[in-house]
Amino acid sequence: MALTTQQKTQVLSKVRIHEKDTGSSEAQIALFTKEIESLAKHLKKHQKDNSSRLGLLKMVAKRRRLLDYLKREDPKRHASLVKKLDLGK
Repeated sequence: MALTTQQKTQVLSKVRIHEKDTGSSEAQIALFTKEIESLAKHLKKHQKDNSSRLGLLKMVAKRRRLLDYLKREDPKRHASLVKKLDLGK
């Protein structure tokens, strides 16, 4: 269920700040979003997989904290990221 290198590269190409960006808040949020989508798809098929469910909840919480941080530090970057990743409420 982990993302392949090709999937990571594809996701990061949309949000990276510079060529070798993998650690910015935007990059981390984008990777978490892709992993969350993958894990949610897995859980629809395997409903009783509680360890994966726990991992999903942890990822969602971590993404939420990163989004809150980005919104607090730079609201413009937060707004553009939410629009790019289609995370609207």
